[in-house]
Amino acid sequence: MTDKIPLYFVPGLAASTKIFEYLQFDTDKYQVFTIDWIVPLSQEETIEDYAKRMCAFITHENPVLLGVSFGGIMIQEMSKHLKTRALFLISSVKTSQELPKRLKVIQKTKAYKLFPVKAFQNLDQFSKFFFGDFIQTRMKLYENYMTMKDEEYLTWAIHHVLNWKQKKQLENITQIHGTDDYVFPIKHIENPIKVKGGTHIMIINKAKTISNIIDKKLSIV
Repeated sequence: MTDKIPLYFVPGLAASTKIFEYLQFDTDKYQVFTIDWIVPLSQEETIEDYAKRMCAFITHENPVLLGVSFGGIMIQEMSKHLKTRALFLISSVKTSQELPKRLKVIQKTKAYKLFPVKAFQNLDQFSKFFFGDFIQTRMKLYENYMTMKDEEYLTWAIHHVLNWKQKKQLENITQIHGTDDYVFPIKHIENPIKVKGGTHIMIINKAKTISNIIDKKLSIV
């Protein structure tokens, strides 16, 4: 029997690895690992250096990396320091050009710096500021999974979501995106695998569909 394929998962911004609990994979084929967020060394730590520290949790050669939302950005940065079998982006972006206009305006005006991070530790305030009223009802489902509320981390992560500089798509990326994603609207996403009715939290309520897409894709890699 061949060695199992190692799958490493990174959650969304401020989320815990519990968001992956509904994904299902054949344990004869795959070995699943999750990576929790760590606190940045300082606000000056670059995303490149942070990604290197995240790589320390990977103990297998040629792994598959999967990231949700900001986790998708992070695994792309991590892949610059590792040889990987494949990258899977769930509800995420593969270049800064795919960020919606709403977030670009927040970045250019630096409006996010006017709000105390302690406000973002309240999930309702966090979701309303970044995602609008529309998503707040859906975020209630996500609330149990939003556990990383360290002020140093939140300040750092929000900055790097809005100021990510990736211009060119990396290789070996599979982008799985919901047609009803309000945070990163699909109209800005180039050639993803579409999940009909999928929202930004589809890792929870479309887990079976996502698992099947990943398994099918890896069977031909």
